[in-house]
Amino acid sequence: QVELVESGGGLVQAGASLRLSCAASGDSWRKYAIAWFRQAPQKEREFVAHISWTGGSVDYANSVKGRFTISRDNPQNTVYLQMNSLKPEDTAVYYCAAAPNFGLPAIIAYAYWGQGTQVTVSS
Repeated sequence: QVELVESGGGLVQAGASLRLSCAASGDSWRKYAIAWFRQAPQKEREFVAHISWTGGSVDYANSVKGRFTISRDNPQNTVYLQMNSLKPEDTAVYYCAAAPNFGLPAIIAYAYWGQGTQVTVSS
């Protein structure tokens, strides 16, 4: 069992930065790949970034490459999403999720989800 709690969302202006945190608990969470997804109003949930359990492998959606950075601190039980140069189209609820394997970032592969944190970027 893995429990995930997101934090760090908020309202910012375009061009600003935010860092989201995903606090994890559970005996085996460190062996899980962790991903960030987001869901904007009236849109489907989409992949943002994911990181392997060692932190050695990462991947990003094309829409955030070069602006977002995912990292993990296993001793601190936390995964981060550093978001720079935010755009209004980044506005969404951001979710972290855990999967036993670092593979295709499909929603169905992720067994555990947090409740989400709202990010709003004004123009």
